[in-house]
Amino acid sequence: MATAISAPTYDPIPTANDLADKYIASRQAILTAQKSAANATEKGLADLSSALSAFQASLASLTGLNKTMYAQSAVFGDTTLGSASATSTAAAGTYSFFVKQLAAPSQVSYTGLTDSTGVGGKLTVNMGGAAAFEVDMASADADGNGTLTPREIAAAINAAANNGGKVTASIVNTNGTSELVLTSKETGANTALTLDTSLLTGTSSLAAANADPARRRVLSLAQDAEIRVGSETGTVITQATNTFTAIDGVKMTFTKAQASGEAPVTLTVGPDDKATTANVQAFVDAFNKLRTTLTKLTSGNDPATKADDGAFARDGGVRALNDRLTALLRPGSGDSLATFGIIANRSGTLELNADRLLAQLARNPNGLDAVIGVASASNPTGVAGELDKYLKSWSNGVDGQIKQRREQNGSLQTRLTDKQSLLDQQHRAAYDRYLKQFTDLQTMQGVMNYNVSLFDALFGNDKD
Repeated sequence: MATAISAPTYDPIPTANDLADKYIASRQAILTAQKSAANATEKGLADLSSALSAFQASLASLTGLNKTMYAQSAVFGDTTLGSASATSTAAAGTYSFFVKQLAAPSQVSYTGLTDSTGVGGKLTVNMGGAAAFEVDMASADADGNGTLTPREIAAAINAAANNGGKVTASIVNTNGTSELVLTSKETGANTALTLDTSLLTGTSSLAAANADPARRRVLSLAQDAEIRVGSETGTVITQATNTFTAIDGVKMTFTKAQASGEAPVTLTVGPDDKATTANVQAFVDAFNKLRTTLTKLTSGNDPATKADDGAFARDGGVRALNDRLTALLRPGSGDSLATFGIIANRSGTLELNADRLLAQLARNPNGLDAVIGVASASNPTGVAGELDKYLKSWSNGVDGQIKQRREQNGSLQTRLTDKQSLLDQQHRAAYDRYLKQFTDLQTMQGVMNYNVSLFDALFGNDKD
């Protein structure tokens, strides 16, 4: 009896795929590693960009134009009368003021208004006795029905070309008639509102109300704020608003007037140790957050923690950025950050000695801001200015290093994608070739086994 041809049992499809995988395996491994590195670089650049932006934003908020690290406070003895603030240049001391009256806006009303017909001409709104703007009453009839309602008058006043929000008009409906209320946006005696209806034509209920003292009421008298220095009989200071800057570096906003005979309110100006410490700590925290990100991005493989290399572990440019930050913390001359308790430790981060900070500020109140400086695009100074100026060479959206590196890495990723596409085509070609070969082999084996069976049936002899 003939013996059938034996062959390994296999499926051509997975066999062809396995062989195609092996055909491109070495090139795929290299390409996969390149793609992984490019993706890690992209993420690293995004993390670096975010960290730099956050630090620069913190610098701007703490040391930008008109910002100071050294804080002073200005506090009223009676806080119900108002609030105050002081800049670092304010002279420490105690001051006294008597609040005679507060500045107030003008508010007037015109009652008993009804719909008018045939009204045209100009309505003039006066402020402080002078014409502020005109209202074209001929175009105030918004629906064009020939009747001018009080609401249409109010809308025309609000929309007048030269009003610009100086005066707000509103309507209050009472007992079947309407009341027009005009309110000035600003405070002060020069905001007193009156109407000139002499240029109106037709029969106007507003003109009638304006001519009738009983229908024209002052709801809020426009007036200037008035304070007295030292006592109720002291030097008079008047102005249109309730916020005063009579003391250099101090802003005072009064919210309540005093009654005659009351004691003047005291204002104490002096160092705000808590706010200053918080400002310096915020600077330290912002720097440490940036430093931590950079250390993570440039760290090498650590066998102890089994942590992977940072995205820029072998990138000299980013490592130089990390090192440069330390150098920029040391001013070329004058006091150092350490003089004011801002100390760099071995890890490269900063820590704050608050006691040293406050002790040095007591001796030299302006020294801290001189060392820290200003992160200003127009006139950068001190440590903050140098840090911001250098970091912009990385973060600038036009020609900064991060932008350039992202463009280069993006081009690399595009090329790697093209290479992967070509390698996929080669894999497919190899797969198709192997699949055909093993399918043909499988078919041939089937034919041969069939022939063996046929020969066995025809010529085999099973008899003893």
